[in-house]
Amino acid sequence: MKLTETVRFSTICIHAGQEPDPTTGAIVTPIYQTSTYVQEGLGQHKGFEYGRTQNPTRLALERNVAAIESGTAAVAFASGMAAIDAILTRLEAGDRVLVSDNTYGGTFRLFERVRRKFGLDFSYVDTSRLDTIEPAITPATRYLFIESPTNPMLHVTDLAAASEIAHRHGVRVVVDNTFASPYLQRPLELGADIVVHSTTKFLNGHSDSVGGIVILKHDDDVEWMRFVQNAAGAILGPMDAWLVLRGTKTLDVRMERTNANAQAIAEFLEGDARVTRTIYPGLPSHPHHALARRQMRGFGGLISFDTGSIEAARRLLGRVRLMALAESLGGVETLISHPAVMTHASVPAERRAALGITDGLVRVSVGIEDVADLRDDLDRALG
Repeated sequence: MKLTETVRFSTICIHAGQEPDPTTGAIVTPIYQTSTYVQEGLGQHKGFEYGRTQNPTRLALERNVAAIESGTAAVAFASGMAAIDAILTRLEAGDRVLVSDNTYGGTFRLFERVRRKFGLDFSYVDTSRLDTIEPAITPATRYLFIESPTNPMLHVTDLAAASEIAHRHGVRVVVDNTFASPYLQRPLELGADIVVHSTTKFLNGHSDSVGGIVILKHDDDVEWMRFVQNAAGAILGPMDAWLVLRGTKTLDVRMERTNANAQAIAEFLEGDARVTRTIYPGLPSHPHHALARRQMRGFGGLISFDTGSIEAARRLLGRVRLMALAESLGGVETLISHPAVMTHASVPAERRAALGITDGLVRVSVGIEDVADLRDDLDRALG
């Protein structure tokens, strides 16, 4: 199917990058589980030479997600962290990256404990406050790396305004769009230059694959990222690519249900005296509610709330029965976690405290179960 510019989001998710198999007519892209390809003659092949360099299933996923995110091209990697690390290979020793201060703990660990050793410099500001961005840009700054919403405090950055500030200084804008998914926002359309996802999360949506993908706007970034994918070899395997393709087909309908469920759970938690604070962009009490309403199609499936203490959080996490105590997010099932001990354990305690990640903070990735059952599970656990 050749897509036109008028085709809408849900149709793009299902059809982009995928054609019926030319051999059998199979409507689902096959899993090309092969390490190499037979060539017709010396220097003559059908566009595929070696499994690390090209794979038809991976290529279908890359074309699919590039279309979903309105990008020029996409490049898939073995994990979200491998994708972020590949983006950093555009930089050289002495270059600087300006980062959202409430970034994911794994990203912080990669930046501070791995890439800083190789001469890159990282500084952190609250990018949701636009007035902090420009003063922190130096002649060595090459990237503005934004998470929006952030993990786990759910701060929202004005991506169009932040991109305009960065571009005035020749700085490219990278957005980790994992928490929102392309259903909620498409940063390239708002001015960003590069988007990265952990495909493990909402794009896959079924908690059965680990992967990452980088979506690019500029041809020079596309050329380099494809080179790095082949040279470093941290590729997404064909089975995982197939699983994510399966997931993107239902991204639209899954996110509709996830948004509705999360809004209802957030409203329940905010009205419960047993919870000291509820953080969700869909609540009018959220400091960035108006921006989220303007910039995003919905408010997402992540909620953070404070139980008041580590003891209260431990009791709650031990009592839930339907919600699964586990890291990760974005699956059809609801997951619940403790950021200070789990996702952000690699962040120093004093930094967590400054960001508001208390020992009583709990994060929920709301799934697509019946919302009444989810509410009952939390009510029993809080009781």
